[in-house]
Amino acid sequence: MYDVNMSDNISQIDARDVYRKIQAGDLRDSVLLDVRTPGEFLRERIKDSINLPVDDVQVKAQDILPDKDKTIYVYCMSGSRSAIAAQILKSLGYKNVFDIISGIMAWRVYKLPLEK
Repeated sequence: MYDVNMSDNISQIDARDVYRKIQAGDLRDSVLLDVRTPGEFLRERIKDSINLPVDDVQVKAQDILPDKDKTIYVYCMSGSRSAIAAQILKSLGYKNVFDIISGIMAWRVYKLPLEK
């Protein structure tokens, strides 16, 4: 279904570390990329995220994310779709891609704020 090399290592980051960066204002030049469906995104999301469903990453990433040097934090519900999306982004030449470990589920466990 996805034409990516799953052997590429993708950097992972803990949800708490991302939240600390948000609180410190360190994500001004970064992107929070939610790769869930539009319906899931509408129900809840991390503040200031953009939605690009995993099925659209291969075709639409370069239009939505033109700067391949920008840091991108990718998340989904549990971490499986974000891992695929991160691999796709790396295969497209994005250099600073991080997969948020366990996605929204981790965000909930740590009781971090979500936007509805």
